[in-house]
Amino acid sequence: VQLQASGGGLVQAGESLRLSCATSGLTFNSRTMGWFRQAPGKEREFVAGLRWNGGNTYYADSVQGRFTISRDIAKKVVFLQMNSLKSEDTAVYYCAGAIGLIASTVTDRGRYAHWGQGTQVTVSS
Repeated sequence: VQLQASGGGLVQAGESLRLSCATSGLTFNSRTMGWFRQAPGKEREFVAGLRWNGGNTYYADSVQGRFTISRDIAKKVVFLQMNSLKSEDTAVYYCAGAIGLIASTVTDRGRYAHWGQGTQVTVSS
């Protein structure tokens, strides 16, 4: 199983970025995909999640209305569209995969078995 995150970079506050997570070796029955981020000196935190079957989405309060998680079913790629970026969004962003999560557990990073290598997002103010 491999998850490959890409699309990070340096942008100014207010600009947008789209992250991609290419997957291989995953089966998608009952799969939940998530994006997490970790800023220097902070714990890794949940950003967004998506139930592969049905497309239900979940967001952290801090990104609700600015970020959108989506998927390309045919290509098995997960995206994170990030708009109106703020300096506090600066972090390394990770994609992750889990099985069988429900709404109350989708934010729990301990339930994700598969992780990508991370991509750096830096937002200058």
